Amino acid sequence: MADPRGILPFDSFKNVIESTTLSQFKADPRVRVSNRTRFDEMRAHLVDLYADTEAEVSFEDPAGRVVDCIPIEEQPSLKGTGASVATPPDLRPVLQGRSPQVGEELPLSPADFSRRDRHGNRVRVPAGTIPVHRVTLADLTRFNSLDDFVRKEPGPLATPPGTPDANTANNHRYAYTIQTVNCVGAHNSMALYSPAINTDQIFSLSQHWYAAGSGDAHQTLEVGWQVYPEKYGHAHPVLFIYWTADNYKTTGAYNLDKPGFVQTNSAWTIGGALSPVSVKGGVQMELEVTTYLFQNNWWIYLGGTAPANALGYYPTTLYAGGQLASGAQEILFGGETVTRAVSWPGMGSGEFASAGWQQAAYHRNIYYYPPGGGAQWTALSAQQPSPACYTLSLSAAAAPWGVYFFYGGTGGGNC
Repeated sequence: MADPRGILPFDSFKNVIESTTLSQFKADPRVRVSNRTRFDEMRAHLVDLYADTEAEVSFEDPAGRVVDCIPIEEQPSLKGTGASVATPPDLRPVLQGRSPQVGEELPLSPADFSRRDRHGNRVRVPAGTIPVHRVTLADLTRFNSLDDFVRKEPGPLATPPGTPDANTANNHRYAYTIQTVNCVGAHNSMALYSPAINTDQIFSLSQHWYAAGSGDAHQTLEVGWQVYPEKYGHAHPVLFIYWTADNYKTTGAYNLDKPGFVQTNSAWTIGGALSPVSVKGGVQMELEVTTYLFQNNWWIYLGGTAPANALGYYPTTLYAGGQLASGAQEILFGGETVTRAVSWPGMGSGEFASAGWQQAAYHRNIYYYPPGGGAQWTALSAQQPSPACYTLSLSAAAAPWGVYFFYGGTGGGNC
C-alpha cells in the first residue's frame, strides 16, 4: 500500500516515538513537561497505545491533524482481548405515545468521504476499520504529565457541577441544566460553534452528560464538542467523550486515549475536528447526541437513533460496580469553561442567551429514557452561577424544539 502524501507513514511514526528524547522538544515554548521520568512515561504510553496496531489508510482532518484508519479489533479497548463487538439497539423511540419530531433539524455531516485532504489523500475509511485521531508526543508534552493529558483538565482535580463548591471553583465556570432522575439515557441536539480560546485559557465545551454517586464515588459519562487547543493542537471544535468512575481522580480518560470506549462506527473520528460550524445570523449546524444503557453497555449515538448511528459504547465494567453501572441519577446539558488565566473564554457562540436564535448557542429536543422503557420530556432546572459571563434561558415549545435552552456568553475577567 502506498504511503500517504505529506503525512508521516504510521509505521515510521511508531518508530519515531521510540527514538525521541525530551531534549528534542526544548525549543517548543508550548512544552510543559520538564521531568525526564514523566516524559518517559508519556513515551511508554504511546508505544503501548500503538503496539500491534497497523493503519490501512491515513489522511488529515479539517484541522490538519492526522487520522489513521485501524482495524476495529486493534483499537485500545479490544486489542489483544479477543472480545467480540456488541450490537447496538434500535432507539427510534416513542415519546409519551408519539415519535418526537425533528422538523427542520440541520444534521451535522460526520465526514465527507468524497473529498481529499490538503495533500491530495482521499478521505476514506476502509471496511472493517475505524478512523482514529493520531495522538503524538508533541500533544502529550504540552502537559506536565500523562495524568494531566488524560484528565478532564490539567492540574487540580475537576469539580463536577451540582456539587456545593462547583460554582466557586477557581478555574471552572458553567451554564447548564440539570434533572435529578433515575434514567438509562437521554437525547438532545446541540448547536456547534467555535468559541475563541486565548493563551492560558484552557477549554470551552458544550456537552450532554450523566452523573451518579457522590464524593469519591461520583461517576460520569460525558459527550459533546470541545475547543481545547492545548490538547488537540488547534482551535477547532472536536468531538469528545469522557468518563470517570472516581470523581476524576485516578480513573477515566478522553476519547480513545486509554482503553475504555469501544468504537463501532467508521463515520466519526473521536477527537477529530468537526466542520462546518454554525454561523451567527446564518445556518445553525448541530450535533445530535443520544446515550442509552443496554445490556451492560452505555451506547452513544450521533446524528440519529438507528443502529447505524451508534458511535460505540462504554462497558459498565468501567464503573466497577458503582452507581453508573446500572443507571444515572442525574442528567445534565450545557456549557463549561476552564482557565488558568485571569479571564475566562467565551461559551457557546460567545453570545448571551438573550441573543436567541441564530446568535446564541442552544440545546433542543431534550428528552430522557426512564428505566421502565419509553421516553419522556425532561423537567430541567436552569443553573447560571456566573451571569456576568454566561447566561441560560430554559423553555419548551412544539416540535422541532421540544424542551430547549439558549446559553453562553462572552466570558471575561469578572466571572
